[in-house]
Amino acid sequence: MTQRYRVAFAGVHRMLERTLASHNWAAAFAADPRTEMVAVFDKGAETRQAFVDCWGQIPTFGDYSEMLERVRPDVVCIATRQTMHAEQIEQAAGAGVKGVLCDKPLATSMAEVDRVVRACGRYGMRFALGVDRRWFPYYQTLVGLLREGAIGQVKTLTAFGLSNLVFHGCHWYDRVVELAGDCDVAWVTGRVDPLDGEPAGSRRHQDPPGSCHIHFVNGVDAFVAMSASPAGLDFSLDVSGSRGRLIIVRDGAETYLWGTGEDGRTPIPLPLPAFANTPPWPAAIADLFDAIAQGRPTRSDAHAARRATEIGFAVHHSHREGGRRIAPEEIDRTLRIESFPWGNE
Repeated sequence: MTQRYRVAFAGVHRMLERTLASHNWAAAFAADPRTEMVAVFDKGAETRQAFVDCWGQIPTFGDYSEMLERVRPDVVCIATRQTMHAEQIEQAAGAGVKGVLCDKPLATSMAEVDRVVRACGRYGMRFALGVDRRWFPYYQTLVGLLREGAIGQVKTLTAFGLSNLVFHGCHWYDRVVELAGDCDVAWVTGRVDPLDGEPAGSRRHQDPPGSCHIHFVNGVDAFVAMSASPAGLDFSLDVSGSRGRLIIVRDGAETYLWGTGEDGRTPIPLPLPAFANTPPWPAAIADLFDAIAQGRPTRSDAHAARRATEIGFAVHHSHREGGRRIAPEEIDRTLRIESFPWGNE
């Protein structure tokens, strides 16, 4: 018989319809037959009722701890504000929850990230951070090509489109980390962009953009900067290897792949496989359920989530010290980047 998982939801203002979409994790869970929805927590009574109206009658709670104690779910989907994540993940782990899917960004400080990693390790809880490009068939295909040596050994990555250093930055760092080999960061040097002339109410004051140089322990170097577009959301990547090059334009709108000829210098266009256009969110849920059943990490486990988060904080720390190279363990654990408003928390 198919293993069923009792799933509770926390913070559901983006999950009030059945259409698969970014941040609608309820629809992604519902797409997997192993899901049994058993509870919902949200601070807004109207939001809780709207969730039930959409997904059916299940117990609703205005208190997260009470929900864990009374329902004892197998899995919790946490999509509350970033300021709440560390405590809620710790509580879930301590309550015996088998797995957590947490929406991005992970935390407001590296001290909170440390708490998440410790809780998952201590209790053996499976974890997935919802940086959804981890499960896009498009990116999985490209990562597979790189691992197979399509451009030889990856040497350097250049990425554009960093609209801010933490809230959306985790998406871009996660792409760079995975394409670079999914290994740990050795050091980061960076700068925070000046905000002269930025309106007082701009969210950039809360989480500004910037640029950085990331050096990985496997020797790969990555350079990440803001896009030239005014919105700063034109995410593009250039991956250079020892025998070729991969270019990703506008988050996959265009893709180019080259190898080199027998002389090692002449560029030769390489054929690209057909890319599946499957929504990634159900794949994230399937990965989490399979990880629980098989006792393995997810594609975006606590350590991958740490790597996708620590780079933005390292940039702030490096900027504060005049651009000094900052190793992950050196990052000021008390440095706090407050999250953008999210839902009704």
